[in-house]
Amino acid sequence: MIVVRKLGVPSQPELAMGAIGENGVQIVDERMVALAGVRRDELEAVERVERAELDRRILLYRGTRTGIGIRNKTALIIDDGIATGSTARAAAMVARLAGAARVVIAAPVGPADSIERLASVADEVVLARTPDPFHAIGAFYTDFAQTSDAEVKRLLETEEE
Repeated sequence: MIVVRKLGVPSQPELAMGAIGENGVQIVDERMVALAGVRRDELEAVERVERAELDRRILLYRGTRTGIGIRNKTALIIDDGIATGSTARAAAMVARLAGAARVVIAAPVGPADSIERLASVADEVVLARTPDPFHAIGAFYTDFAQTSDAEVKRLLETEEE
């Protein structure tokens, strides 16, 4: 399991201006930062909050266990959908830092240009649907509610048994 967090635009938190991941991985979409008029101190404040949440979730989900070694293996990054690609990019970078020989990103939906945008960090990008125009991931789900920490923990514990 790789834990990443979106860096949301302060005025529109669902819109990613970047993402962070384990081992200091940071992605900043400078174009989005400029378009949204986000100041450097605002970006840093969002990152501090999200870094604390990232650390909290790693401790909660993984505890004192180390992650499964992926050195020289294929890392399969699964996302609920690709919008800007920031979180998928961060996860792929974490996998590469962990020594993954191959990185595959898969999602049920995303804009077609995601495949090209993620090609620099992934060996393969698989999207089940690439609607045009693409507006929002949530539009393709009947229920797009957040998954609770309790549900994540329950699912992870089920996999360990």
